[in-house]
Amino acid sequence: MLQVLSSAWALLLGICLLLVGNGLQGTLLGVRGEIEGFSTFQMSIVMSAYFIGFLGGSRMAPELIRRVGHVRVFAALASFISAVMILYPALPNMWVWILGRVIIGFCFSGVYVTAESWLNNAADNSNRGKALSLYMIVQMIGIISAQGLIQVGDPGGYEAFIIASILVSISFGPILLSISPTPAFDTTKRMTLREIMTISPLGCVGMFLLGGIFSAQFGMSSVYGATIGLSLGNLSLFVATFYIGALFLQYPLGWVSDRMDRRFLIMGVAAVGGAAAVVGMMFGDQFSMLLVSAFVIGGMSNPLYSLLIAYTNDYLEHDDMAAASGGLVFINGLGAIAGPMITGWLMGDALLGPPGFFALMAALLFVMAAYALYRTTQRAAIPVEETGTFTVMTPASTSVAVEFAQEVAIEAELEEQETQ
Repeated sequence: MLQVLSSAWALLLGICLLLVGNGLQGTLLGVRGEIEGFSTFQMSIVMSAYFIGFLGGSRMAPELIRRVGHVRVFAALASFISAVMILYPALPNMWVWILGRVIIGFCFSGVYVTAESWLNNAADNSNRGKALSLYMIVQMIGIISAQGLIQVGDPGGYEAFIIASILVSISFGPILLSISPTPAFDTTKRMTLREIMTISPLGCVGMFLLGGIFSAQFGMSSVYGATIGLSLGNLSLFVATFYIGALFLQYPLGWVSDRMDRRFLIMGVAAVGGAAAVVGMMFGDQFSMLLVSAFVIGGMSNPLYSLLIAYTNDYLEHDDMAAASGGLVFINGLGAIAGPMITGWLMGDALLGPPGFFALMAALLFVMAAYALYRTTQRAAIPVEETGTFTVMTPASTSVAVEFAQEVAIEAELEEQETQ
């Protein structure tokens, strides 16, 4: 781990600053939207726009990198991110914010693709797994740290947005000045969605549902907190708790997944997360129960991303794992676009009101649990000793990081076979 830190600390620092800026702008918009008088549904469209841009960026960024190179793509996209963050408070208009969120999502996707390919290139077979683990930890630390910064400036003014812009701007330096040489970039041949669905129906359905669950957390948790009148400090703690739960529970659940039928673990994890969402619906007026609910939902739903990828990989040949990664990320992105909009619709006064935030996550998690149970009746389980190794991932990662993780899983499996 120290070897990875010594060789890639600048890259990891830059990525952390990017995540702080991204996490800060998402929470800030939820609070500022309430101040500007936007309805919950209007804010849900604004939040969904990020995932539209992110999905588009994940498909187009590789072509941009091949045409003009990593450095130019990274610098250009990061500059757009910094500019849009300052425009938010200057032009508090729903349509301007929607356009800004599409641009931000597109640019962050391209920036992540660039940074992840650099990190993969900087690692070798001896430390690839540790490099990926550090990357995932840095992602979580960045998003959690962002929630504390929301209290530094007044969300109704410019200061907090300027801080987010500065953080993104500063992140360019460590990455662009220290990474050499520029890695080669080759796009893996993709599998069709039909092929992936045939191979792993649970993987595809689960990834689509999880897209809606994660985007509701990432996009609408601050909107929910502002709607129910949480103080700025309590709101930032509430949002952060989703990611604290994910940080603490990823590795224990991963350890368990390598020792049992993953379908039953997916079913159990989804059911526990759904029950925690029901608790949030019922006891939303008690802040301590909101924190418990957020911790369990985050701790259950985020590891599901890694679990579903690992489960799908169990039915793939090594050469097909990277090819399937783009399809799985795309399916997840489709679900993510719909998540905030459905959440905002449910949170409307004519329907469930604020508890609608938890209602969607509860429904999607219970549907996933039920479908996982159904799939256990459709084919026999793969023996545990023949399954692949669980590798930690986060739903914010691009297909490049997923391919990176699959390389780690393959290497770990081959090493295990050699020692037997």
